[in-house]
Amino acid sequence: MSRWDTSKLPDQTGRTFIVTGANSGLGAATVRALAGAGAQVVLACRNVAKGEQVAAPLGERATVRQLDLADLASVRAFAEATDRADVLINNAGVMALPELRTADGFEMQIGTNHLGHFALTGLLLDKISERIVTVASGAHTMGKIDLDDLNWERRKYQRWAAYGQAKLANLMFAYELQRKLTAAGSSKLSVAAHPGYASTELQSHTESILDTVMRLGNQLIAQSAEMGALPTLYAATTQVEPGGYYGPTSWRGLRGYPGVSGSSKASRDEGVARKLWELSEKLTGVTYHFTK
Repeated sequence: MSRWDTSKLPDQTGRTFIVTGANSGLGAATVRALAGAGAQVVLACRNVAKGEQVAAPLGERATVRQLDLADLASVRAFAEATDRADVLINNAGVMALPELRTADGFEMQIGTNHLGHFALTGLLLDKISERIVTVASGAHTMGKIDLDDLNWERRKYQRWAAYGQAKLANLMFAYELQRKLTAAGSSKLSVAAHPGYASTELQSHTESILDTVMRLGNQLIAQSAEMGALPTLYAATTQVEPGGYYGPTSWRGLRGYPGVSGSSKASRDEGVARKLWELSEKLTGVTYHFTK
């Protein structure tokens, strides 16, 4: 796995990938690399106009479709209009936002990053032939799942704690999905990845002084979106361990080429993961059906 980059990306001709949040940053870098390797890519974007700008140079290999993960009606419409794909990449996300609510009343970060992707994956599961890749974050280590107040309705809202909870939920979902696929005798894979510290638009929407601080961090510390996308590409296209987690291997996981990544003890708590799964099904109204 040493120094794995897009020059080692296997030929993807004949394969179809759905990538959420593909209109900028990591998602845009991911679809460019996949299309360059011969894949058909579906850019699932809230902002279709920006998605079209990314897709235009990719020609017939790219299709842009509207998907707003903060609106379960949009998620259902996207899933119903989808025929099939080989790989689903749950990439889209928001970070450290002021307190906001989705169309369905969920706290925006858990609603977009986790519940939207949970619903999308469940609705598409029978249409995905090979694997699901969920993009998590090193920030999962500061997260705690509050099953009694997942949507910050009673707690005083804290934007970074909410982000940590959402990214921990992403990782726990990926692990629990693999456990359920394995139990069902399915050959499909659930894999997680994280980009380390990558310079993207994600750091410019906190609507606070942190935007300025993180812009400086982007210039001094962060690696490019193209480097940040490598763990996702590795997880999506190579032989990986079922339920594996991949990320940069240098600078304490902040930078570098992809490899196996460690995760927190909390992320491996199967009891909490099962309860989070049950709560996610209840909140989204999406029940998973597993077949071989």
